Amino acid sequence: MRPGASIRLGTVVSYDDHRGWGEVRDDADGSTHGFHCTVIRGGDRTIAVGTAVAFLIGPGGPGRWEAVDVVALPLG
Repeated sequence: MRPGASIRLGTVVSYDDHRGWGEVRDDADGSTHGFHCTVIRGGDRTIAVGTAVAFLIGPGGPGRWEAVDVVALPLG
């Protein structure tokens, strides 16, 4: 995670293994943000739908914001 950035909590609501693209829903405001498999921390390139995550918001494709630094949270 980047120092000084606002960490958000959310849940993975979709993930396409073939494309390596998914969406996370922000717990705070219900907004959804896309993410690419390359921003999943820990070396994984896949993540299950329903996984609780912490993430940051950063610039993505043309004119949009995406989830970055996506980290799966431990169960419990």
